[in-house]
Amino acid sequence: MKTVLITGFEPFAGAAINPSLEAVQQLEGREISGGIIRTAIVPVVHQKSIDAVLKAIDEIKPDIVLLIGQAAGRTGITPERIAINIDDFRIPDNDSIQVIDEPVIEDGPAAYFASLPIKAMVKAMGEAGVVSSISNTAGTFVCNHLFYGVMHALRETAVKAGFIHIPLIPAQNITGEQASMPLECIVRGLEICAATALSIEDDVVIVGGQIA
Repeated sequence: MKTVLITGFEPFAGAAINPSLEAVQQLEGREISGGIIRTAIVPVVHQKSIDAVLKAIDEIKPDIVLLIGQAAGRTGITPERIAINIDDFRIPDNDSIQVIDEPVIEDGPAAYFASLPIKAMVKAMGEAGVVSSISNTAGTFVCNHLFYGVMHALRETAVKAGFIHIPLIPAQNITGEQASMPLECIVRGLEICAATALSIEDDVVIVGGQIA
């Protein structure tokens, strides 16, 4: 049986909730077609985030790695296409570290593309009624930092990996003016992503681009 490692971040920036953590806690041990889901919690801290995931990979030895983080303002689940080699933290992380205009990996390539079938994942989620789309930017905070660092570490392995941003959940939408998605819908979407990553070798060729 194959294994999918799904990671979620702890809360950050003074928040009490991070939907990626809430979703991951519901997915631990869940069996899907062709595999089982294992999970890990990630600190929202510069290098510690990468170290935590690489430790989990070493212990669990997964076939697939899905890194999950929240993206306030997004209306759907958004698999990321690319990680870039830059840290430019708009706010400090949970250890009060604020890295500005520094590479994630010194002398690393400019970017890494996700090795997941991200368009097939979006297609499968859409067919299940889960709002989703391709994202072409993972930002420049800890999400992108982790995405790039893990892809760099796995670059010569057979492990497929990538990052998925999810919306806020209703409990975080205090003002009623922010986009959100029910937690159960997020959990369902991530389960679909995991199952798709296990079953699809070559991504589908469908439109997923943006003009700007």
